[in-house]
Amino acid sequence: MSILDAYIVDTSLVIQDFLKALPLVAWVLFVVHGLAKWSYLWARSRWGEGVGVYFARKVIHMAAGGLVALLVPFLFREPWVPLILGLVLAVYVYIPHRTGRLMKWFQDPGNISEVYYCVSWGLAAFLAWPFDVRIAVFPLFLMSFGDGVTGIIRGIRQRRRVKSWDGTLGFLAVSLPVGVAVFGLAGGIAALAAALAEKSGLVDDNISVPAVSLAILLAAHQAGALPA
Repeated sequence: MSILDAYIVDTSLVIQDFLKALPLVAWVLFVVHGLAKWSYLWARSRWGEGVGVYFARKVIHMAAGGLVALLVPFLFREPWVPLILGLVLAVYVYIPHRTGRLMKWFQDPGNISEVYYCVSWGLAAFLAWPFDVRIAVFPLFLMSFGDGVTGIIRGIRQRRRVKSWDGTLGFLAVSLPVGVAVFGLAGGIAALAAALAEKSGLVDDNISVPAVSLAILLAAHQAGALPA
């Protein structure tokens, strides 16, 4: 089967996957409008407004994007519904920036990184699908849980958004063991490269982390360097 064959639209599979996705959409909305808001209020009461917003963003990363990413290989049978979900959610979180009606418990008027997150989430699964969709899960894990833990550590310790090494160490503590356990040496290299990309801040980490790690895993896959 060619790469393009993986993207042929099978209407019946798309419909089935769409129906499977409905409970996940409900969960994501609950996290955004419920769990994240509660997290924001809890963190704000302890560390201030800025940390509260940052904390809520990372809760969304982990509880919404991260959890759903782990389910992708088990629930979906084609790549279109994950891509569409990511793009629809990107529009959903971008509209408040355009209208000025921000969801203030997690959105920053000067930062649309949550939009990049949603787009990267959908694209990673879509691009990895013809090779092995499981390859997309680890970059999404890094973007969700690795970066999520990083942000929480920095928010609590630094009380501001800064690329400090304590957060990077937290990223590696979460990501390296998982990467090595699942993908061997290539997984460890992907985790390390993603942590350095996040720390550099040269490109928004919601773009750099999945892009760098996905590229490494796809290259390793093509070279036959991933465990069976």
